[in-house]
Amino acid sequence: MKRRDFVRNSLAGVLLPALINGLPFRAFGRAAGEDDEHILVIIQLNGGNDGLNTVIPVDQYSRYVTARGNMAIPENRLLKIQGDDTVGLHPAMTGLQTLFNEGKVALVQSVGYPNPNFSHFRATDIWNTASDAKEIIHSGWMGRYLAGQHPGYPNDYPNDRFPDPLAIQIGSVVSNALQCPLQSMGIAITNPSGFYNLVSGSGGPVPDTRAGKELDFLRKLADSTNLYAGSIQSAASRVSKQADYPAGNALADQLKIVARLVAGGLKTRVYMVSLGGFDTHSNQVTTDVTTGTHATLLGKVSDAIRAFMDDLKLLGVSKKVLGFTYSEFGRRVKSNASLGTDHGTAAPMFVFGDMVSPQVLGKTPELPSSPTNTDNLPMQYDFRSVYASVLQRWFCMEASYLEQVMLKDFQQLTLIQGQACSNTVTANEPVQNTLLSVYPNPCEHYFTVSFSIAAASAPVLMQVFDHQGRLVDVPIQNHFASGTHTTTVNAGGYFPGVYYVRLQVNEQQEVKRLVKR
Repeated sequence: MKRRDFVRNSLAGVLLPALINGLPFRAFGRAAGEDDEHILVIIQLNGGNDGLNTVIPVDQYSRYVTARGNMAIPENRLLKIQGDDTVGLHPAMTGLQTLFNEGKVALVQSVGYPNPNFSHFRATDIWNTASDAKEIIHSGWMGRYLAGQHPGYPNDYPNDRFPDPLAIQIGSVVSNALQCPLQSMGIAITNPSGFYNLVSGSGGPVPDTRAGKELDFLRKLADSTNLYAGSIQSAASRVSKQADYPAGNALADQLKIVARLVAGGLKTRVYMVSLGGFDTHSNQVTTDVTTGTHATLLGKVSDAIRAFMDDLKLLGVSKKVLGFTYSEFGRRVKSNASLGTDHGTAAPMFVFGDMVSPQVLGKTPELPSSPTNTDNLPMQYDFRSVYASVLQRWFCMEASYLEQVMLKDFQQLTLIQGQACSNTVTANEPVQNTLLSVYPNPCEHYFTVSFSIAAASAPVLMQVFDHQGRLVDVPIQNHFASGTHTTTVNAGGYFPGVYYVRLQVNEQQEVKRLVKR
């Protein structure tokens, strides 16, 4: 039986609706005005990127030096970004600095989730599935979105309307971010060499031996079962000249392929690429702290994205593409004795493209004056807010379907210009509410929070996290009318130590450090 027939027969009669966590999952249509040419590029930084040495808090520089005495980047070497003097970029990130100053990058500060997991495998699963930390989900956030857009997939795919892959992962295994209840919604291109072999129809030389003949047979069999080989080859063949990309840069090699396929007219909506090596427990820096493993990695990321954006512009397709970076977790506040950093909580995300709303979202995370080896950066933004905002503001998904894909309701962020989608109703500039007063601080048995609502009515969420990022209390989760509000919180059940109070009102939030005696 042919593989295509096997897939069809295996899934016949069991297509959507399927179940996600025991709940029915139903197909949804495209929102009115959605642009089918909107393309998303997801860059995974494998290993847990050290956000505090990626985006350095200039406004808390003395505390940063206290925490990172053996590997703090000198203030006079930091790269400034236009319009914000509270942060500086690592000196290796000149490419992203240029894009910032061109208005093509947004920075989201301190992105994470409650109760973070410090296992590489489990943390990656959480980011890819958009699950809660203690929740096991077998479908990915992007897989659920694509399954709702294409409820019959893979039956009768490819077809005249959808001749191209829905999603492409450059790597040997398709990410579980693209998984949906019954199947993966994407295909994998093993590596850049595999792509060029596919495009040229060559797998490299085959020895004139029995083993070589068997290898040749297996290659031909694989080609015949690759349903999308023809459309990929056709798209790639339409592009003969691209911008220059940095040599010896694995991420740049992958992004060059993405640019070629986008410019060649492939209708694939999602591309996933990655760069490893960010698990920097030791030798993150050298004697010159601006160099070393982490500097090399950040330089590759920055240079690759800059070259990719230049290429998209040269090829005339830059307005079609939005991208973002993510890593499974950040690193601790305090560096270790091995010139490295250990697994931590929140870290920055970069969102890039012609249609981003250029800004720095959030404040520099508050650093302790006397950091310990267990201190972490407090979360300001839930990563699932970034995902939800991309779905609604880039893929133009109707708000009524968002919770079906994201499994919960998450805060929307103004990451993308309003004109990207005709159904985006929230203005780019949110109503400014007054956030957040916490007193007395330190506290003993009770503390009081005060905040003001500028809008007529707004949803308010207040969470309390410990220094490990664990959610210990949710004192407020309700709608409030306009005006100033004060709430007293019973802290009698909190153990003595450091906590972070996070208040979220519409698209704004603020985090305050609280000490419990």
